[in-house]
Amino acid sequence: MRHTRHTQWIIALLVALSPLAIASAQTAPAGNSHPQREVLTARGETNPFGEATPRSVATVQQKYDFAQKVNLRPLRDLAIYHSGRVKIIDSLARETIGDLTGRKAYQDITPETDADGKTKYRKLTHDPVFTFIDMIIDPAYYEDKPLLGVSYLPLREALLEREFPGADKEETRESWKRVGRVTPAMVARHIEALGSSGKLNENVLRGVNRLHEGVQIYLNAPASLKLVPADSEEKAWLGVSTLPAGSPAQAAMLEFGKAWRAMDAAGVNAAAEKLATVLPAIHPEFYPGARREIELQYNLRSPFEWGMWLYAFSFLALVLAFGTGRNWLRISGTVLLVGAIAIHLISFAARCYIAERYSIQNQFESMTGVSLFAAVVGLAMMLFKRQMIFAAAAAGVGFLVLIAATQTEIPGKEINREAAILNTSILLKYHVTTVLVSYGLISLGMIVSLFYLGTHYVSRLRSPEVQTMTAVTASGGGTGVSSEAPAGGVARVLHDLDRAHLTILQLAFWTLGVGILLGAWWADHSWGRWWAFDPKETWALVTWIIYLIVVHVRVAMSGNRGLVTAWLSVVGFIAMLWCYFGVNLLLPGLHAYA
Repeated sequence: MRHTRHTQWIIALLVALSPLAIASAQTAPAGNSHPQREVLTARGETNPFGEATPRSVATVQQKYDFAQKVNLRPLRDLAIYHSGRVKIIDSLARETIGDLTGRKAYQDITPETDADGKTKYRKLTHDPVFTFIDMIIDPAYYEDKPLLGVSYLPLREALLEREFPGADKEETRESWKRVGRVTPAMVARHIEALGSSGKLNENVLRGVNRLHEGVQIYLNAPASLKLVPADSEEKAWLGVSTLPAGSPAQAAMLEFGKAWRAMDAAGVNAAAEKLATVLPAIHPEFYPGARREIELQYNLRSPFEWGMWLYAFSFLALVLAFGTGRNWLRISGTVLLVGAIAIHLISFAARCYIAERYSIQNQFESMTGVSLFAAVVGLAMMLFKRQMIFAAAAAGVGFLVLIAATQTEIPGKEINREAAILNTSILLKYHVTTVLVSYGLISLGMIVSLFYLGTHYVSRLRSPEVQTMTAVTASGGGTGVSSEAPAGGVARVLHDLDRAHLTILQLAFWTLGVGILLGAWWADHSWGRWWAFDPKETWALVTWIIYLIVVHVRVAMSGNRGLVTAWLSVVGFIAMLWCYFGVNLLLPGLHAYA
């Protein structure tokens, strides 16, 4: 593939900077971290779309208009081998553009002059599949475009200060700073100077490392097109250029590239239809079938987000029912909860089917799992105990966990291979599932405790003379709950909440204990030791001890046990959050994959 002068500079500079990138990387125990994204080299590779032109002639508006005319639907679900698994082009395009830009889709920016003569900038958003293909066919177009995301602000500022020096360029720097991305040409011109400026720290090194990887992905994108299945499952997939000259697939790829460079949308659409026919016909017995369409629908529909909103409406309806006693709200909330769980379950099962494994093996997957398990358990407890508070708690946990998983930068959204250590024993499935169920129960308990605390303190503010359940719970038995509930009013509500809360916490205590024991068993099987005071192990034990304290408090103390239990539940939930998120994301250890 022919590269322009800027591209050659990028290659030379980033090869020189590669030791910095390596030095900044943190290593995990062998076999203990998820496989890294595959970064291929285009050396010796032939661009299957034909030789790229050294200079792009398309304007931003022309490129956008062309993108609106092409129909890439036939290509979206074509199978492609990348990073250890067979996926579809739509998935690889989303992953690639996300890695490059730090956002879901690439945006071109074009200046416009308004009626007052002021310059404003319009954002033109492109489909990830379009950008991915365009980057391979017309790479020169992106040399001076905001392609590479730089999330660390000081590094972005340093690049822009070198690119646009002087006080008269401050407005230009500010506009680029808001974009959050820089061009490959900027990287080529200034990254060497920044790397030798003596201002390197861990965050700068991490940013340089990401720029290094991003440019490698940009330059070597043609090498990722492993579209040809082998004649056996043991052999690797190959590029179209390895097929015999003049083969239907190779001819269709060249037609596609030629039409694309001419911005002939009709020619592109016709060639895309050919490719969608001829590629699956190569060794069809080894070409994936239904899984491709399921993966495409999973990508397009974002089903976890649909479940998230159903949980939100269910929670709202059930909270209003709790406050007003309206039966139609209870029915509506329950129906919405069942619908949310159904969509959640289908989404979870689809991801397992696409990944060809049990999908609870990274932060994102475990969050979709913990919210699903909590919602199912909450619904089951509602049906068994006939208390709507369980359904409200289930809807609350489902919404809060899914909104955190889908709307934040939680690691693991991409469907990738599993860490080697996670495939050593079937015990893992039981251990992780049990622990996630316990986390779900702890979260359910947290929601119920908030209901309890809210009811308790609001009632005291409204009627200071109202005494809560002290007299009721003080004389309770081993569980600390009286067998005789108050006749009605706030005391009855608090009594019912306390009973529901205690049921959840007892289940959480035993489930987490069993999960820790299963983890020790699995650790002995995988690492050759039962316990090593790894941060994850230690904090799981701390969380379990907090709930052990709850059990003893219910037996030993007098007074308002329900109130103390509610506050201890809050403390236990915070400890669980630290164990679940803080340890995984902030502390090094044997659970680096989690």
